Amino acid sequence: MNQSTKRTFLGHPRGLLTLSMTEFWERFSYYGMRAILIYYMYYAVSDGGLGLPKATALSIMSIYGSLVYLSSTIGGFISDRLLGPRRTVFWGGVLIMFGHIVLAMPLGLTALFASIVLIVLGTGLLKPNVSEMVGSLYSTEDVRRDAGFSIFVMGINFGSLLAPLVVNWVQVKVNFHAGFSLAAFGMAAGLIYYVVSGRRTLNPAGNQAQDPIAKDELQALGLKVAAGVVVLAVLLAVMGALHALTIDNVITLLTLVALAVPIAYFILMLRSHKVSATERSRVWAYVPLFIAAVIFWAIEEQGSVVLAVFAADQTQLNFGWFKILPGWFQMLNPLFILIYGPIFAWLWVKLGTKQPSSPRKFAYGLVFAGASYLVLVLPVMLFGTQTRVSPLWLLLSWAVVEIGEMLISPIGLSVTTKLAPKAFAAQMMSMWFLTDAAAQALNAQLVKLYSKATEGWYFAGVGIATIVFAGILLLMVPRIERLMKGVN
Repeated sequence: MNQSTKRTFLGHPRGLLTLSMTEFWERFSYYGMRAILIYYMYYAVSDGGLGLPKATALSIMSIYGSLVYLSSTIGGFISDRLLGPRRTVFWGGVLIMFGHIVLAMPLGLTALFASIVLIVLGTGLLKPNVSEMVGSLYSTEDVRRDAGFSIFVMGINFGSLLAPLVVNWVQVKVNFHAGFSLAAFGMAAGLIYYVVSGRRTLNPAGNQAQDPIAKDELQALGLKVAAGVVVLAVLLAVMGALHALTIDNVITLLTLVALAVPIAYFILMLRSHKVSATERSRVWAYVPLFIAAVIFWAIEEQGSVVLAVFAADQTQLNFGWFKILPGWFQMLNPLFILIYGPIFAWLWVKLGTKQPSSPRKFAYGLVFAGASYLVLVLPVMLFGTQTRVSPLWLLLSWAVVEIGEMLISPIGLSVTTKLAPKAFAAQMMSMWFLTDAAAQALNAQLVKLYSKATEGWYFAGVGIATIVFAGILLLMVPRIERLMKGVN
């Protein structure tokens, strides 16, 4: 029995508490920052904001989220080949903490962009490796494994639930920078707990890379990284010389990168000689599911972008002695996940072999996602865009879209592992993170179409298009199921 399993937490390895609390504080810092960042960017300077055009703020927020998930693809490599998971998580947390500290300083756009770089890199190092470390606490035969991950996910969502409540309140009572300082404090608290508790509860082997990179490989890697930096520098220099180095153009460039990466992954797997004919068929089955997930996340992730603006500008927030803060609506996502999670877990057990196949669940999930936007068409039609409407409209929209998340997010994780070729098991899991990266990259362009003048058409168009794709996916289900070659 190793060090991580001598003491227990709710009948689980003690390290589960260490990792759950680390992720709790990381999510607290990230979602606390997200709850107020959109407002910081477009609020007037006189109100403590940066005064950016609202469309630009929406695009920055979306591409930020895309880069966070895109960066997770490098976290596994650094852990496996360079630092080991424990040190990778630690340095990821350090970068995140400094990112929030920089944002807490009144340094304008410079601090914003520096913070984005630090938090994107830090989250890429931390997030995938914390999850991997949870899995390493259990043997593959340990019956506690699924329950352990359930406890871990609960910690994530409690951090996400608490953060908007506290950080938005501090921002209103003091200022934006105080709110960002609280996010920095949250990550610092998580780091301290991780280091102190980890000495007793985490396996020391996690400090070493599982597959250390050889010196000749390291040199080749350094040359590739240097070449990439040079190409990027030249590209930005050319854009500058052509007077095209603007925020919008950089966002467009990043959008193209985020969309190109998963396409490159698919081409690599489909053309690889390491992939058998059966595995190749399963990869083809995964393609429409990947696209469906991108469409779903495009709607779900607009909760902290488009719906955040709707909450601040068009929702009734004052009820006499009680005032709702707009950032508090970001609590609805984790709240409904905590409510729905046990219900759906019970439902799938109850249905057993009678439950819908994974592709059908994806299609049904898209229907709920599209319906959540059609819900918001109604207050626009009934009251227009100049009247503040009941917060119950947003509550209903989130309640509907989170049903879709229950049908897509956990199912997607499961089907990704089942359809993965053996030679690309880790890369296939990265593909699941890339669904969110691609979705938010698309959002960076899509949200430019959102304004009060286009609001009704925006919600209706996105909602109807999503439901139409759900119908197409349903028609494709028999073909997808055949391509899955026995995987359900």
